[in-house]
Amino acid sequence: MSSLFSSFKGTAQSLTAIRRPWRDFFDITAVDIPTSSSDATTRIAQNLTHFRLNYTIILLVILCFSLIYHPLALVTFFVILLAWFFLYLARDRDEPVVIFGFLIDDRLVLAALVGLTLAGLLLTGVWGNVLAAVAVGVGSVILHAVLRSTDDLVMDDLESPYGHVLAGGDDELDSPRGDYTGI
Repeated sequence: MSSLFSSFKGTAQSLTAIRRPWRDFFDITAVDIPTSSSDATTRIAQNLTHFRLNYTIILLVILCFSLIYHPLALVTFFVILLAWFFLYLARDRDEPVVIFGFLIDDRLVLAALVGLTLAGLLLTGVWGNVLAAVAVGVGSVILHAVLRSTDDLVMDDLESPYGHVLAGGDDELDSPRGDYTGI
């Protein structure tokens, strides 16, 4: 039980570390219309990477608001969210799930969680509300990601949506092929 709480604490701390400040997220001065479709897709990729936890929180809040008049569904999806968190997201990947002495494969855990989520949607009868809430949430996220300029974002090299190719740090100059930019 203590390992479960330490795992929960570690996951909560790592999630808190990647959440960006809301003042940066809602910075009105950073709103700008993209100049091209290529600029828009780059903004989407960079903003989704940079603000991923903020976007997740917004999607969950919209989902909760859509279920506010369905308390049974709200409780059901809260229990399902806890199951996802403890059985899949917060669990150490090196430590398998053991139920009654049987080792459970990660794929089976994932399939069971997806099945549980779909059953919750069908049995509570709110699949239409959830679908509409997800559509509104995704639309809001994409709209923000397109309109939020990425010029002022400070991104770590590993956080670049294009990976190591466009990171541009000095550590990359230690390539076995050498540095061909300067003589």
